[in-house]
Amino acid sequence: MRPATPLICAFIDAHREEFGVVPICRALTVHGVQIAPRTYWAHRATAPSKRALWDTTITEILAGYYEPGSDGKRPPECLYGSLKMWAHLQREGIPVARCTVERIMRASGWRGVTRARRIPRTTEPDPAAARAPDLVGRQWQVSAPNMLVVADFTYVPMTCGFGYTAFVVDAYAGLIPGWECSLTKDTGFVERALRYAAEFRLRQGHPFNDAIHHSDYAEVCVKPRIGGDGLFRGGLLVDSSA
Repeated sequence: MRPATPLICAFIDAHREEFGVVPICRALTVHGVQIAPRTYWAHRATAPSKRALWDTTITEILAGYYEPGSDGKRPPECLYGSLKMWAHLQREGIPVARCTVERIMRASGWRGVTRARRIPRTTEPDPAAARAPDLVGRQWQVSAPNMLVVADFTYVPMTCGFGYTAFVVDAYAGLIPGWECSLTKDTGFVERALRYAAEFRLRQGHPFNDAIHHSDYAEVCVKPRIGGDGLFRGGLLVDSSA
């Protein structure tokens, strides 16, 4: 679909000093965007529309709020989002539509301050951290229980922030032998879930002997440090993959 003529003319305006109007029009026509040089010059000679003039006026008004002044400071209204800014302009006697404020703020990259909480990410790798070998190769089919256990955790929004829940799942039966909740996402939080899973299977008479523990390579702070600290009573091999 051919772009609008004002958009094409704006592109030509941005590059005509370097390439010239005629070569740009010829190149655009070759690439399927047909425009004649006379069309460009006719558009340049046309007076700006009422909407364009109004947008320019509102843009200058908003820039006075969102752009730093000569002293490098901005007024308190710079914290407003589009809704509050539209209401503020209405109180100032500027009859602008809400959609116009939203469109100009979006085009100019202006945003107000929000109280929304940043959703935690659980897939931020640490390139400097030691990484366990991949013993699974994304193959989740196993022939018996206790051969492959998978650990992962997720977050739950709360009034005080975010809570985290770790699960340990047996890849064969889908059983969750261990889980743990925490307000912080650290290594001990996931290790406790693994420890509970190992203890639970041990009490059932099915210890983790030569089982593989798999955990996706996400934040290093949640990668269990399996070592000679007596975390498990069986030989649990540690796996990590991307």
